[in-house]
Amino acid sequence: MAATLVPLADGGDGTVAAFLENGATPQHVNTVDALGAPLVATYARSGPTAIIEMATASGLALLAGPPDPRRATTYGTGLLIADALARGAAHLVLGIGGSATTDGGAGALAALGVRFLDAARATLDPSPTGLAQLASIDVAGLDPRLAAATIEIACDVDNPLLGPAGAAAVYGPQKGADAADVAFLEGVLARLARVATAATSRDLGALPGAGAAGGLGWGLATFAGARLVRGFDVVARLVGLAGALRGAALCITGEGRIDRQSLEGKVVAGVAALAAAAGVETIAIGGSVDPLVEPELRTRGVTCIALIDDPADRERAMREAPAFIRAATARWARQRPAPI
Repeated sequence: MAATLVPLADGGDGTVAAFLENGATPQHVNTVDALGAPLVATYARSGPTAIIEMATASGLALLAGPPDPRRATTYGTGLLIADALARGAAHLVLGIGGSATTDGGAGALAALGVRFLDAARATLDPSPTGLAQLASIDVAGLDPRLAAATIEIACDVDNPLLGPAGAAAVYGPQKGADAADVAFLEGVLARLARVATAATSRDLGALPGAGAAGGLGWGLATFAGARLVRGFDVVARLVGLAGALRGAALCITGEGRIDRQSLEGKVVAGVAALAAAAGVETIAIGGSVDPLVEPELRTRGVTCIALIDDPADRERAMREAPAFIRAATARWARQRPAPI
């Protein structure tokens, strides 16, 4: 029996790699990290679609030194978007996990032609420090190709831009912000939102997901008409997962740990839903499996298989994953009822 391999991701880390494994073409771009250091980033191109991970340019893990939340910008991500537009992409998919930034997307927008101005109409640096002096926004230079493009932001959180559940309060501390920084960043984002509304007549601060990635999705939605979508859904649609499941005898998926998060928009839950719609049984292999989620997954047509029962085996299982997977699936096959 032939097997069909469909690499998947949920819009976060590994999304570009999944598309490259599915046959997309890599595009290498000279860009900068969140603090302006030069680097080369790669995105994927599949027909008219460009798949970009902001973390490859503006990611926290890229920084050589300590994070600087008041200076970090998404400018490098904007350079990736500009490159994709210059190469003729008509559809942009942007994964926004792992960011080092809380600039409301101002850096990316600056790379795409937006000017952020102080009271004397001098151009400001699009960092939070620069935006603290923001008085107006000039959109005359915004890349006109954005208006003709479809932009989808892969986002699986529903945080608003501002407030106790917003970008600065929830995600700022993860990016090196202390209490004073969080208050400063909140004030900058509030100023940016007010001035952006005056410039665009759009007030999207309460949009679910506006606070993700330091407000990048909010910025692109406000100035470029981007849509925030569930990451797995857009990836599965583009790689044709539903079609691959039609007529399949069995679907096998998995992740490092199957737990409560697996039920909330991640790959396992998304695959299970599409497989159930196609009438296909799903096996989910996890390095470990939370027994509290197994009953819920079972109601969704998923049988969970854990690679390890003893936490002491974790490191060995990571080193020898293929052998552990073969052993676990063999156990499942022996225990599976014989077909009638």
